Amino acid sequence: MALTDADVQKQIKHMMAFIEQEANEKVEEIDAKAEEEFNIEKGRLVQTQRVKIMEYYEKKDKQIEQHKKIQMSNLMNQARLKVLKARDDMIMGFYQLLEPKVTIRCRQQDVEMVQAAVLKSIPIYKEAVKQNIDVKVDKERFLPSGICGGVEVYNDNGKIKVSNTLESRLELIAYQMMPEVRGNLFGVNPNRKFTD
Repeated sequence: MALTDADVQKQIKHMMAFIEQEANEKVEEIDAKAEEEFNIEKGRLVQTQRVKIMEYYEKKDKQIEQHKKIQMSNLMNQARLKVLKARDDMIMGFYQLLEPKVTIRCRQQDVEMVQAAVLKSIPIYKEAVKQNIDVKVDKERFLPSGICGGVEVYNDNGKIKVSNTLESRLELIAYQMMPEVRGNLFGVNPNRKFTD
């Protein structure tokens, strides 16, 4: 019994449908495997990057902590230097007056720091000058709040004053630098005999 063209076409269609179904199943299998491999690789990359990010931020945290410690240390050093400077300013005021009794005026917010500096300054002064000194911090009259800092030291009757404020020092420096500033701004005047 011979196959007719219709039977051959039917068998070919059946074989093509079978091959197409096999191909579709194979495509689905490949897609599923590719998706699984993609998810595994994606998970691995995400985990790797997560670890890197965590390490990066741990490093940043350590840097910030170290930076904080450095800043804290710097602030403490600055505060210590401020106290030493205030003490030195007072000692210089004491040396300039050489009076047995002095009164110190400072800003209201600096009273505690000045009192602490006075307690440390008196023994140094006594040892250097070989005489006693009675120091009173004025708690009724203060330097104006517009003053940046420093002290004014008065003798007992208030007639002699040594101003050791930032503003008085800046004024003194400005006066001393006037010739240099004049020269830089206007050039050297050949007719000028004195440079002050």
